[in-house]
Amino acid sequence: MLQNVDLAVIGHLSIDRILLPSRTAPFTVLGGSPTYTSLAARRLGATASVISKVGGNFPEAYLWWLRQEGIDLSGVVRKAEEPTTSFELSYSKDLSERTLILKSKGAPIELADLPADLNAKAIHVAPIANEVSFEVIEHLKRRADVLSLDPQGLLRSFDEAGNVTENASVDKRIFSCINIYKSAQKEIFALTGTSELKAAIEAVHDMGVATVIVTMGAKGSVLSVGGAQYNIAACPSQVLVDPTGAGDVFIGGFLTEYLRQKESLWCACVGSAAASLVVEGIGPTYLGKKEEIYLRAKVLHEKELKQ
Repeated sequence: MLQNVDLAVIGHLSIDRILLPSRTAPFTVLGGSPTYTSLAARRLGATASVISKVGGNFPEAYLWWLRQEGIDLSGVVRKAEEPTTSFELSYSKDLSERTLILKSKGAPIELADLPADLNAKAIHVAPIANEVSFEVIEHLKRRADVLSLDPQGLLRSFDEAGNVTENASVDKRIFSCINIYKSAQKEIFALTGTSELKAAIEAVHDMGVATVIVTMGAKGSVLSVGGAQYNIAACPSQVLVDPTGAGDVFIGGFLTEYLRQKESLWCACVGSAAASLVVEGIGPTYLGKKEEIYLRAKVLHEKELKQ
C-alpha cells in the first residue's frame, strides 16, 4: 500500500454493460465507483489507492490499465472462486434516467481484506452492492483524516431478476463516522424518507455529517457546509455521451481539492468540471486533461461568486 496516500477508495470494481440510446450495441467496460473516483483524483495529480474485491472472471487488462494510470491496487483482492459484481445499465433517450440490473454480485469486503498498512489523508467509501459493513467503516475511520461516503450501494435492494430499488435499510451508526456525504438526490430521499431536499440535507447533518453534497445531473448540485448552502450549476459539457460515473468523478475532484485545503465552493466547482468531462466519453475512458478541468472549474466558480 502506498504510504499515506492522498485518497483511498473502497468498494467493488465492477464489469458494466452499458446500453446507450445512441448506440446499436452495448459496451462492456470497467465500472464501479472506485474506478471513477480514483481516476479523477489521479487526473488532478493526487495519489490514489483502491481497496476492492474481484472475482476470477475480472479481466486482468482492467487492472493493468488502472496501474498504468498510476493507481495503487495493492488493496485489491481477487477471489478466483467468486464472481465479480456486474451491472447492466440502460439509459433513457435523453440520458436523464437509467435502469440498473445486477447481473452478478461479488463477495463483501471484510476487515481481513483491508491492507494492514492502510493510511490515507482521505478515504471515500463507495459501495455499489452492499459490500461494505459498519464494522469496516468504523475501522476505516481510524485510518484517515477525512472519511467520505456515497451510500448508493448500501441503499440498494435486488430481486431475483437483479432489478435494483433504493429501499434497503442503512445502519445509521455509519454516519457518526463520516465527515463528508455525497449522493444523488434520489438516494438522499430514500435514506431520509423525505422528498424535500432541504429537510433531507438537514437530516444528514443531524446524524453528525459536517459536509453534505447532493448531485442532480443536469440540474447541478447542492453543497451544504458550515450553515451555508450553495446551489452549483452543472458545468456544461461539449457533448453528452454517457453519464455513468459522473457523481463518482465529482467526489474525486472535490476530495482532491479539499485535501489541498481549498474552500468548499471551489472544491465543488472542480468536481462539477471533472464530471462534465467524463460524460463526454464511454464509461471511464475519458477524463480530459487537468488543465481543462481547472479551466472549466474557474469559469464555473467565477459565475457562482457573481450570483
